[in-house]
Amino acid sequence: MENFIKTTEKNSNHNHLEKMSIGDLLSKINQEDQTVPLAVQNSLPQIEELTKQVVLKLKDGGRLFYIGAGTSGRLGILDASECPPTFGVSKDLVVGIIAGGDKAIRDAVENAEDSKEQAILDLQEHQISSKDILIGIAASGTTPYVIGAVEWCNQQNIITGCITCNAKSPLSLVAKFPIEVVVGPEFVTGSSRMKAGTSQKLVLNMISTSSMIQLGRVKGNKMVDMQLSNDKLVERGIKMIMEATQATYKIANEQLRFHGSVRRAVENILENEKN
Repeated sequence: MENFIKTTEKNSNHNHLEKMSIGDLLSKINQEDQTVPLAVQNSLPQIEELTKQVVLKLKDGGRLFYIGAGTSGRLGILDASECPPTFGVSKDLVVGIIAGGDKAIRDAVENAEDSKEQAILDLQEHQISSKDILIGIAASGTTPYVIGAVEWCNQQNIITGCITCNAKSPLSLVAKFPIEVVVGPEFVTGSSRMKAGTSQKLVLNMISTSSMIQLGRVKGNKMVDMQLSNDKLVERGIKMIMEATQATYKIANEQLRFHGSVRRAVENILENEKN
């Protein structure tokens, strides 16, 4: 790691930030943020290769694991936690693990990211196996906790990928399917919660959403398996049923509440129409 240069740690393109007006700060942060989607675009071939592996594993009954520390770990947990309500899948299908455990979701846990051994223990707690796939998330690409997890999974014949924001990082070199989104220096030097974090969120969205579509969890462009956990989502479900079947609001509402699923309600209405 001694000779490895982290572009995420390079000096900001902007200086004397404390002398800028709020308007200038917002404008310049926005200018930097606009470079992120272009960096993601450059990584599309890598994202595609890893996503293909995720889909193969999930279709074969495996699980997707994210592991990270700090911002990276929190982003993995966020993406994992949003899959069940959005796509109606089991909460165990996509699993987010963060160095330091649940406490680290809200508070920084000192030295948690430095232990390779703890990463292995955390994975073993979930009984990860060769049926599953692991994606290590680390903006720097040097986090021992994440590298340790990937190294151990490689030894266990578990497919590994990573999302990092530095080229040829130690993490990229050990992951079988690395994704490198090189976003360059942060607006505030070294603050990888900014452009690096944004790029990781974009990539995670792409991987999970594309995978769920491939698993048949979206019909047309609708979340037909979403959990109906509040009135807003129930109303959205009713509109989806009306659009898909030309049913009245009353029928769509009745069918949705009876079946508890947009998919099943649509299937039932269309089947009845055939008969």
